[in-house]
Amino acid sequence: MNLYRQNAILEELATISPMGESGGFLVRPGLFDVNGAMSMPVGINFTIHTHGGTSCQLLLYHINGEEPFAVLPFPEEYKIGDVYSMIVFGLNAEDFEYAYQIDGPYDPGRGLIFDKNAIILDPYARAVSGQRIWGKQMRSHYRARVVRDMFDWGDAPQSSRELSDLVIYELHVRGFTQHASSGVRHPGTFEGLKEKIPYLKDLGINAVELMPIFEFDETMNAREVDGRKLLDYWGYNSVCFFAPNSSYAASVEYNVEGTELKELIRELHSNGIEVILDVVFNHTAEGNEKGPVFSFKGIDNNIYYMLTPDGYYYNFSGCGNTLNCNHPVVQLMIQECLRYWTISYRVDGFRFDLASILGRNEDGSPMNNPPLLRSLAYDPLLNNLKLIAEAWDAGGMYQVGNFPASRRWAEWNGRYRDSLRSFLKGEAWEARNAAWSICGSGDLYGSQMEGQKRDYAGYNSCINFLTCHDGFTMYDLYSYNEKHNEINGWQNTDGANDNRSWNCGVEGDTDDPEVLELRFRMIRNACTVLLCSRGTPMFLAGDEFGNTQFGNNNSYCQDNEISWLDWQLLEKNRHLYEFFRFMIHFRFRHPVISRHMPNAVCGMEPMAVYDTGSARIIKLESATHTFAVCFAGYDRKRRCDDLVYIAVNTYWENVTFTLPNLHSHGQWRLHVNTYGDGAGRYFYEDQDAVRINGSFVMRPRSVAVFVYWPR
Repeated sequence: MNLYRQNAILEELATISPMGESGGFLVRPGLFDVNGAMSMPVGINFTIHTHGGTSCQLLLYHINGEEPFAVLPFPEEYKIGDVYSMIVFGLNAEDFEYAYQIDGPYDPGRGLIFDKNAIILDPYARAVSGQRIWGKQMRSHYRARVVRDMFDWGDAPQSSRELSDLVIYELHVRGFTQHASSGVRHPGTFEGLKEKIPYLKDLGINAVELMPIFEFDETMNAREVDGRKLLDYWGYNSVCFFAPNSSYAASVEYNVEGTELKELIRELHSNGIEVILDVVFNHTAEGNEKGPVFSFKGIDNNIYYMLTPDGYYYNFSGCGNTLNCNHPVVQLMIQECLRYWTISYRVDGFRFDLASILGRNEDGSPMNNPPLLRSLAYDPLLNNLKLIAEAWDAGGMYQVGNFPASRRWAEWNGRYRDSLRSFLKGEAWEARNAAWSICGSGDLYGSQMEGQKRDYAGYNSCINFLTCHDGFTMYDLYSYNEKHNEINGWQNTDGANDNRSWNCGVEGDTDDPEVLELRFRMIRNACTVLLCSRGTPMFLAGDEFGNTQFGNNNSYCQDNEISWLDWQLLEKNRHLYEFFRFMIHFRFRHPVISRHMPNAVCGMEPMAVYDTGSARIIKLESATHTFAVCFAGYDRKRRCDDLVYIAVNTYWENVTFTLPNLHSHGQWRLHVNTYGDGAGRYFYEDQDAVRINGSFVMRPRSVAVFVYWPR
């Protein structure tokens, strides 16, 4: 509920009177349409709903108290339909924590596992207590706190950027600044990230994608391997969807939880950087039959989870359970959650983890037109937000290029990652897929339709990436042939085996200058192609200065130097940072890369793939190590043609490219050569660009970018 509506309700209810008593407190029926707990002038309103439960009681605890100081049963007359709601008079939000107990039938074969003694966390809680200190388990059960939302966003407008205008930077809030080398005052927190905003702005990215910041319990399934304590570091195990992770706050935020996150988002926005949240609605931390009962299981297990006919949990998430997203109750909860983060936190978009699960029916079967996805696509409040799907799940459903409601949703383009990884390391048979991918994956997503304000067909559906949290970093992609996850404690059986990586001749760390030069060239190749591809580029934090995870491609449990960014590498590999920075700004200077534009005056095709010898347009039906992609259009702002020609040579010998003839319209200028000019220069500013007449010799395993220059 937003601040203005909340204040209006409170003002209206300031003079209401009690109508009964429960647990020693004066009470009356509450606000049945306001889920969760809300502070009022006279006390606190509590609302919760259960379909199968037969009774419900509220537990009140002193701060950090072990036993409840009051137990308040909901009178039956305080129930409408499946909703219990009660105003408790005389309570101050700062003085207590709360939970519930719900009784009902116990019949596991039918998915009913009610336990009147189980302590249940409010699924709509705005803050979870006992999670304040990272890595420390405070108590055996979760409790909630009431949040006073007094944050005023003023009249700051919502971003109007198209998805294709973004360069997305994926980061982990803790890992981004936890290493001592980060130099921030508040490492591992929202405040620490805020201190790094000048760095992000200088780099040039204009969107951050935050790995899960919903409340999760990093101590769940904690273990020790080789003397290291392993935690649920990534956070893809949600405890509560409405509460921010309190251990990411630098200061104590009792009853104003989320303030530091809101201040971070406001500061990012003021610096032109959008915020996308990685959300996990495919499963929860309650796990399978052996997992704990602390929330949805104790409220309506057979509604919130997909269950087999005999009451066991379907596991399409790979994490023990699967949220039953298309049940009307769950659908409404997810929609209300996203609305809450949109209104109260002003986020700009959501990336949905294992999003194919969101399109499964209650029996696990895929749906043609899933009601949840349709509801989110047409929700008026979410209309301008970016909705990004990881279009696959752990149950084998792979929907890249075919995600339901894709005209509104964008997708992580897994084909782009796989084909470009393979092609860039020399696998010629991936040339055709690589070319399609650079051109915006029109074979997957179709063409952009003109005349519409927001059309997610075509390249606006496409998030291009080569690296993300799940897998190798960019540096490791060219330093390791095999994953090295032994320290995770699973005998190196976890993590993906299909990495399409190449160690450039030596596995792991090396001092060999030739190997290191090749590795950094391969990174420059990857960076150049990614930022010159049509679609929305995304890369992993630290790739821009060669951050390594030492060959670990599944660092989900590593809260240590394996996962933390080592900022010393920024100075050591400053040349790489400057290259990434140049390429990001180069992309922004040439809008023809990111979108279809009016036809170029010079007559060149809007988008074409060329061979090397005669500069003729080709279809790439056969395997090749070399090709070029050219984007052409007329830039109305600059009042001139915008032509960008990207030549790729993944062969291990020189190849001569013949560039298209511009006739009398202008000349080609070289702006990027990842092989370098022999003097350590890999990119050229406009005034230093090298003029090219006719042809150019591509050195082995290199990428070159040419730009039209009017005479």
